[in-house]
Amino acid sequence: MTGDLRRQLILSAAKRCFARHGFSGTTTKSVAAAASVSEGLLFKHFPTKLALYAEILTEACEADPALHRLLELEPSTQTLVVMIREMVRHFQHVAEMPDQQEAQRLRLMISSQLDDGEFARLCYEKIGDLIGPVFTASLERAVFAGDATRIGCEPLNLFWFAHHTVLTATLSRLPAPPCLSYGRPADLERQLCEFILRGIGLNETAIASHLDCELPRHPEHEVNVESA
Repeated sequence: MTGDLRRQLILSAAKRCFARHGFSGTTTKSVAAAASVSEGLLFKHFPTKLALYAEILTEACEADPALHRLLELEPSTQTLVVMIREMVRHFQHVAEMPDQQEAQRLRLMISSQLDDGEFARLCYEKIGDLIGPVFTASLERAVFAGDATRIGCEPLNLFWFAHHTVLTATLSRLPAPPCLSYGRPADLERQLCEFILRGIGLNETAIASHLDCELPRHPEHEVNVESA
């Protein structure tokens, strides 16, 4: 059996184990047994349980049809605005209707950063590789079109500032009851979007022109919810 095939078998077994027992209840020993491999062989592909979990989350992210539609858009001011809005909406959904896996991921991110940073480092690397190029290219187009002012010499930092803003806002609302109430929930999404877009350099005209534009829908990327 090839190394790639063995790796996929381990990932498939890990998905079943994490889905059934959660992150804390799953051990590398149980994953190895489910994949019919030794624990030593598992560690050759994934040095820790956190690395295995991060890889599963990355696969799920890369398989998201909505993310693919977004990443396939031509770099532009509109793409930049839609990207920020979709990120805000995603985190808003996590805060308002917390999914166990999403909540676990966010808690792991924070605890990782307070510990050795292994899990957070893996996730940030994957997110940056996937989304960073589209963000930076769209920001460059926005500056060229006169829709934005260049801020600093590291455009990818602006993406991370945006990401950290919505991440922290979500974490404060994750417990029940929330640690912090932002007031009118209906206004929070737009206020967050406007705050971030101004922070990365967009002008008021560009924000007003593009914030209400919806992400284009392509039938080939639609998902049958009942069969998913």
